[in-house]
Amino acid sequence: MRFRTMLATVVAVALTAFIIVNWRVFAAPAKLSFLVSSVDAPIGMVMLALFALGILALSSYLGVWQGTLLTEFRRQAKELQAQRTLAESAEASRFTELGALVREEIAGSNKRFEAALEALRGELRATENSLAATLGEMDDRYRRMSDPKVG
Repeated sequence: MRFRTMLATVVAVALTAFIIVNWRVFAAPAKLSFLVSSVDAPIGMVMLALFALGILALSSYLGVWQGTLLTEFRRQAKELQAQRTLAESAEASRFTELGALVREEIAGSNKRFEAALEALRGELRATENSLAATLGEMDDRYRRMSDPKVG
């Protein structure tokens, strides 16, 4: 139990016990003046009625105030959820864009890799052809040198 609730309960019990013990004094008639007229009524009962009206007014005010706060809290919670949803969708779109960019970069690097590989193959073929020509020329020279008839 919270401290305020326990304090209010203790105060209410103490006030009720005080009223019960002093009931004859509360119920004793007294002459009350209202500036215009006067009335014989028990002053304790009038004070209890005024106290009860004050408590009722205070309770009503607190109920309205708490309802207003609860309504405001719900409105802010809805706005916060809307902002959270908006942020999540923006984040998801950024991830989608990032994924598309990564795929584009991979495709571009694959194309560059294939182009470099084809260039390397072309250079290898040219080197192979050059070596074959050089070997053919050396073979011809060797045959000419080893064959005395030709030279």
